[in-house]
Amino acid sequence: MNNYTDSTLVSIASLLGALANENRLRIIQWLADPGSHFPPQQDGDLIEDGVCVGFITEKIGLRQPTVTSHMKILQEAGLVESKKIKNWVFYKLQEEQLDGLLEAVKKAVQKSTIQR
Repeated sequence: MNNYTDSTLVSIASLLGALANENRLRIIQWLADPGSHFPPQQDGDLIEDGVCVGFITEKIGLRQPTVTSHMKILQEAGLVESKKIKNWVFYKLQEEQLDGLLEAVKKAVQKSTIQR
């Protein structure tokens, strides 16, 4: 059984906290497959550069300061990275971080196998 230290569990909980909002979780879902959820952009490639905050704002139907706040939480958790192109900020999913989180949660809750 994987016995995580308290600090590791706190770290996992912090990352999960960043995802514990339906709007942030929805944004993560969209960023996981931006080509299916957003139109082509004039500046920046959806896959290489990320999605313009304006497109995210328009799609989710919230005010830009609210979306920016959600994105800041996701970025501080390391789940997205940002890139400025001209006057806009583009956000891209950090898939490795998300995959690592999912794996850590799985290991944290796995039952130990009893050998007979």
